[in-house]
Amino acid sequence: MLVFALYTMVHLADGVTSSFCVTGGNCSAVTSGSPATASVHLAPESSPVCNSTTEQLLTNATILSWTESVTVTIETLHGVMEYLGMNNLDWETVFIYWILLPTAVLYILPWSMVGSLYVTAIIIHRFGEKHNLTDPFAGDVWLPARRMASAFWDIQAKFWHGHEIHGLEKLPKHGPGMLVYYHATVPLDFYYVLAKINLVQNRPLWAVADHFMFNIPGWRFMLHTMGVTSGEHQHCVQVLKKGNLLGLAPGGLREALFGDENYRLIWRRRMGFAAVAKEAGVPIFPMFTQNCREAFRTPRMGKRFLEWVYEKTRMPVVGIYGGFPVKLRTYIGDPIYDPNLSAEELAKKTHRALEDMIAAHQKIPGNLLRALLERIPAFRSERND
Repeated sequence: MLVFALYTMVHLADGVTSSFCVTGGNCSAVTSGSPATASVHLAPESSPVCNSTTEQLLTNATILSWTESVTVTIETLHGVMEYLGMNNLDWETVFIYWILLPTAVLYILPWSMVGSLYVTAIIIHRFGEKHNLTDPFAGDVWLPARRMASAFWDIQAKFWHGHEIHGLEKLPKHGPGMLVYYHATVPLDFYYVLAKINLVQNRPLWAVADHFMFNIPGWRFMLHTMGVTSGEHQHCVQVLKKGNLLGLAPGGLREALFGDENYRLIWRRRMGFAAVAKEAGVPIFPMFTQNCREAFRTPRMGKRFLEWVYEKTRMPVVGIYGGFPVKLRTYIGDPIYDPNLSAEELAKKTHRALEDMIAAHQKIPGNLLRALLERIPAFRSERND
């Protein structure tokens, strides 16, 4: 019915144009007859030029025709609503329950991830109180607490995202290595990998996080216990030289907040990670998670201004919405190690490897509906396997 209404508008508009044929500014008088059949014919060269009265008549007729078109459209829409039983709707209720409430939920759901991190903090603190532990860097004594927290995240990964990891066997079970990954809006895919390594390899995956996370009340102790660092160069080198795994995203918050469905890397010539890997003498494993950008998103409106604010203040002021239960698959690539490469060359090689993984495993642009449907095996394409 809506298509019919649009067609009616176009048809009436065409009727106006076809009723008045004016060429070169010359016209003849309107022929006698009903208004519906009245027409203006092309006049010979000797005909007088249209005067202002005729032009005004043409304008008024056009306006009248568009008014009729709008009226027909409104009446058609009312007919559709009446047919569907929607003519007595309470529009205030519709706005609140069908527009305002779903929008609010989309912006509230991301806080569930904050809640999950606080659950992790509670697990860590309760374990510390029970065993009189006060040093978050005490090492293996925290292993049971890390495993409990990791089990919580692993359950969430399976239930909410059907999370899969491909290539986990490529990571060394005892030696060091660096995981370099694409930073989603919320890096929950990395949290899931961190949890899986804690459970499968029975050792922590150290992680580099932005400084602001350590200032969130109740998080500092938990982050240190789970092996999260703020990313100082020498500390990262020491972590790797002790035989640990270390994960980081060179794009950082900038990539998280200002990336989009095209999954482009936003590294801004960052190569500090390559210098760390080269100094520690460890391989780099590129990592990408399919559909990670669809789980949580950032609004497009005002993105350039918010990016300017971020560059000036380093404050993550961009709104985040989502929490969609999309299908997530994490792919871990082959190790990159060549002691003859410079840090810059190693960074470029890692960048290319990660771009190749994105091209191989992610349909561009990303699509929320497709990512949701991929939870169903029948909708999974060859690219997804």
